Amino acid sequence: MRVTTIYIVLLINVLAFSQNKEILYDFNDIPQTLSLNPGALVEFDKHFGIPLLSKLHFNFGSSGVSAYDIFRDDSIDINTKIGNAITALSNQDYFTINQQLEIINGGWRKDENTYFSYGIYEEADVILYVPKDLATLVWEGNANYISTPFSLGDINLKAELLSVFHFGINKNLSKKLTIGARAKIYSSIANVNSTNNSGTFTTRPSTTGDNFYEHTFQSLDGVLQTSGVASLLGDDNSNIKEDIKTLRRRVFLGGNLGLGVDLGFTYQLEDQHILTGSIIDFGAIFHSKDVESYRLSGSYTTEGLDLVFPQLLNADGTTPYWSNLEEEFDDSIKIDTLTASYTTWRSTKLNTSYRYNFGKGNRQECDCLAGNKPYLNAIGLQLFTVFRPKGPQVAATAFYYRRLFDFMNLKATYTVDDFSARNIGLGASFHMGAFNIYITGNNLFELQNISKSQSVSLQFGMNLIFDSND
Repeated sequence: MRVTTIYIVLLINVLAFSQNKEILYDFNDIPQTLSLNPGALVEFDKHFGIPLLSKLHFNFGSSGVSAYDIFRDDSIDINTKIGNAITALSNQDYFTINQQLEIINGGWRKDENTYFSYGIYEEADVILYVPKDLATLVWEGNANYISTPFSLGDINLKAELLSVFHFGINKNLSKKLTIGARAKIYSSIANVNSTNNSGTFTTRPSTTGDNFYEHTFQSLDGVLQTSGVASLLGDDNSNIKEDIKTLRRRVFLGGNLGLGVDLGFTYQLEDQHILTGSIIDFGAIFHSKDVESYRLSGSYTTEGLDLVFPQLLNADGTTPYWSNLEEEFDDSIKIDTLTASYTTWRSTKLNTSYRYNFGKGNRQECDCLAGNKPYLNAIGLQLFTVFRPKGPQVAATAFYYRRLFDFMNLKATYTVDDFSARNIGLGASFHMGAFNIYITGNNLFELQNISKSQSVSLQFGMNLIFDSND
């Protein structure tokens, strides 16, 4: 029952689900742009997100291989395809899933220069680097890799499920400069991570002559840390209702807690030239509840079983080969279960952009330093960076924004990242009175055969937006 519960939770997140939201960034008609830059230009007086529907975000990415590469219908054997894929991958390739669901979101204007925002959202974030060496060892064996070390350091995983409570302030310091900050409280629901592992497995010619080869596990040092998982997998309580209550408590500040901050700004160089920047999720979570971690350490060399004739060591006339080998391995390679607390850092994101506004509407009479609202068009560039266990991942985006009608705004993007050099995205925001609905999507050219796509990103949401100037 416990395992079933975990599968249900994971399935919900996969079906609900790179962290780059390049279409939403600097799309100031939508309140959710504040989640990417708390210093964005706010062009309304109040907003309320429709609960559970104000932002549904899903993003999946694979930097090295697509489902089509493995399962396409052709004359090549699937085992050959898998082998070719493993050969083509490197230990820098990765798979990533990011999902967000806003529970509540809102904001209000305190005065002409100050806007407050608040909210709660749930997030799942997973990154798994390809364990190139271990995948090669499992798939091909070691016959063709004599004296070649296979690295344990290729094992690199970070997965977290959490809820986030946040409160932000957006402040116009002048007609040119707007800054913003958001405080966050993280409540971890579950966490699994294994990074900074080391050690090797090597098969080489025997140095003693007792066998053809010897197999060496050298300086193994690996840790798998978990929190919020052991109690759900344990046997002490198999009631799924209790598991659901536990998860609900963790969503509402009952899990392992952490703190974070978002910072951002918008600066208008001239009336049509605008710079923006933000740092998102600079923070950490402190895991002390329901912690269960596993540490692998030690070194061991074996030349296999040393057969003894005649077999006279046991009373039944047999030699305990396997038990002896197991005891030797256990004495040399230790697997310890730990309950010590640990800290994980969030995957901090950086955004920066340049935007050029042009094309005033015929009826627009405005202060040129009042943002992009007087202009019908904008073009620009955005740079996104997310910090991951093996280093930063970067994406660059060119975009075009169009205020098409009074009720409709569009944004088109072209993005180059680890997944594709031809990622075309499109976002639309519709305003019908106070009601706002928006939808964005990436890799539009790949949607006709999604199995070929190495990344998919979709967002959808509904808000009520009030502006006294309308």
